Amino acid sequence: MKRAEYGAEHELFRHMVGAFLAKEVVPRYSDFVRSGIVDRSVFREAGALGLLAMMAPEEYGGDGVDDFRFSVVLQQEAARAWVAPAVLGMSLQADICLPYFLECANAEQRARWLPRIASGEAVTAIAMTEPGAGSDLAGIRTKAVRDGDTYIVDGAKTFITNGVNADLVITVVRTGPHPHRGLSLLVVERDTPGFRRGTPLHKVGMHAQDTAELFFTDARVPAANLLGAEGAGFAALVRNLPRERLSIAAAGLAQAAAVLDRTLAFVRERQAFGGPLIDLQSVRFRLAELVTEVDVAQAFLDRCVDELNAGRLTPVDAAKAKWWCTELQGRVVDSCVQLHGGMGYMLENPVAQAWIDGRVSRIYAGTTEIMKEIIGRSLVR
Repeated sequence: MKRAEYGAEHELFRHMVGAFLAKEVVPRYSDFVRSGIVDRSVFREAGALGLLAMMAPEEYGGDGVDDFRFSVVLQQEAARAWVAPAVLGMSLQADICLPYFLECANAEQRARWLPRIASGEAVTAIAMTEPGAGSDLAGIRTKAVRDGDTYIVDGAKTFITNGVNADLVITVVRTGPHPHRGLSLLVVERDTPGFRRGTPLHKVGMHAQDTAELFFTDARVPAANLLGAEGAGFAALVRNLPRERLSIAAAGLAQAAAVLDRTLAFVRERQAFGGPLIDLQSVRFRLAELVTEVDVAQAFLDRCVDELNAGRLTPVDAAKAKWWCTELQGRVVDSCVQLHGGMGYMLENPVAQAWIDGRVSRIYAGTTEIMKEIIGRSLVR
């Protein structure tokens, strides 16, 4: 089914992204997997092409274009090139961290940070999750106490994407006792005294992307790095989490579609029982189910993208997209591994790697269970 939502400018962008990935990421992807981190030069190349801060005003190095369809195109091309884990950090910078700087930063902070973010000179991260607090933001314990012109920060964060590469970490800290109104956002910079990173975490998948623990021990952060007003952190998180969750949904669905396309090509060629696998009714029926589910999910995702672009995407609809698309990703990829037989279990097969890498999408940015809780609470009225 033709999707009317994407125009000529999006297809030009698709061509540019495809060329960028083919030149800068695909040839080096195995190196990134082995080292567990994407080389910072990739961020600078992405910044030079305008991939990291399209929403930012032109005066800060952006394009002033707030159209989430470009983000979806990036996710789709990364999936088709089989390098989605390497693009996660760039997507985090462009789709998840940048809105906080645009919405919450004052003029001085914008001038100080945005040009570096847009160019890729500065890599960003957001630190919410703690060893004892995941999707429940009210459980955050990392503390920031005002001391003159600085905040003294103590605590720890974990599972932080871009945690090793990051120069600017949007850190959710507790500045007051109220579960929600006591949360604030501080930008912790790379060389902040008392701030250190743990050894990169060893994950089941997503090996090309750096994930780390962050530790704060009497870390002195300038009060000038407070992002927004003190106590306004929770409200900012609530505003921006729908966009983050839609980004994860788009990535999950893009990866499901890429794996499904590869599997369709495989079953048309793979011979068994005197003919191609696609001649078996059981294979055709399973693929018919998967193709239908992906197309139906794509229609809902496109609608959510329209709502986000119009400023109307609700946390509930974002939660629906996030849990449905990522759970569908799991079903599609698992079925495609099965349809590949023994070859589906070989790491040299991108389908097997997609199976490993995709499992986390049902966990980060809020687990499936949390998404259902958000939806369920909206029904009790």
